[in-house]
Amino acid sequence: MGYPISTGTKCLPSQQLYKKSLSKIPHRLLPTSADWEKLGHGERGRAARGRVSMPSAFQFQCHFVLIFLAASKGETRYLEVRDAGEDEPFLLLSEDLKRELSAGQIYRRSLRCIDMLSIEGQFTFTAEQPQLHCATFFIGEPEELITIDYDFVNIDCQGGDFLKVFDGWILKGEKFPSSLDHPLPTSQRYIDFCESGNIQRSIRSSQNVAMIFFRIHQPGNGFTVTVKKNANLFPCNVISQTPSGRFTMVIPHQHRNCSFSIIYPVVIKISDLILGHLNGLFLKKPSAGCAGVGDFVELLGGTGLDPSKMFPLADLCHSFHGSAQMKIGCDNTVLRMVSSGKHINRVTFEYHQLDLQETENRKENSIEEFCFPSI
Repeated sequence: MGYPISTGTKCLPSQQLYKKSLSKIPHRLLPTSADWEKLGHGERGRAARGRVSMPSAFQFQCHFVLIFLAASKGETRYLEVRDAGEDEPFLLLSEDLKRELSAGQIYRRSLRCIDMLSIEGQFTFTAEQPQLHCATFFIGEPEELITIDYDFVNIDCQGGDFLKVFDGWILKGEKFPSSLDHPLPTSQRYIDFCESGNIQRSIRSSQNVAMIFFRIHQPGNGFTVTVKKNANLFPCNVISQTPSGRFTMVIPHQHRNCSFSIIYPVVIKISDLILGHLNGLFLKKPSAGCAGVGDFVELLGGTGLDPSKMFPLADLCHSFHGSAQMKIGCDNTVLRMVSSGKHINRVTFEYHQLDLQETENRKENSIEEFCFPSI
């Protein structure tokens, strides 16, 4: 069971993290050693197989989505800080870059071993020394899919190099979307250039995030990719780039699960829920909830990226119009909709980052707030 939020809870935003230098990349942003080991085994056993404002390291890693762009070589001149106060700066693309992109120019720059991209363009990585544990994270708006095109690849597959696209994100060994929510089995979410070669030079993600893993031994070798974004009419499985927003998730007669991940402690307010079958909101208990109901929404909180490993906080089993609000003071908040495919299910919600004052003031229409210490 989660613990109530308090002023001193470890799940509240860490103001100290933002004051640290951004010049050093958090080591734990990388996939774990076990992940890299699996990738390495994939190269050695290819023939046999036949076929990537918060206290915890996890949240600091995910703030990397917003912050690392500022530290990327050649791009800092395009970034500016929104007038939001010293303790919660948000880095935004400047008007200069927006004008250049709107003029039809292709944005180009070099990639670092660990990098983050949120815009379209052409990106090149050239190894200056052996690079054995590299990854690039891609993120778009909730209603966008990511397409990665290989323009040029010069790596030594036989010598142990690899270049793999992963449909989603992996952080600290945890995947988003989880295996329960993604339409493909985990093994099919990895696309290995050394295996597919010219057969599959264009790869499209199933949601607004994707990533590539790569290992290059020989200096001078590398690759060039073009990143594009495509419209997604029915977004399913989303990582929010921002700590506040409003979103409507629709699942039209599809048997699937969809998760919306907000990597901040937040206040989340559900204003409209249509599940095809009327009022019901249940706090999670070991023997209670929406068991046996084919269509429902659940709220989850946790310290990692994988929704299937997070703590269930509340179930919403029936349609309602009105307002249900909940404060979740954990590193990551997820709204997850489970759909049987028999109905058109829809949920509308808004969210904003939890602040200290909100932890002390409860509203009459709010559910009990939850949080638990980071592990």
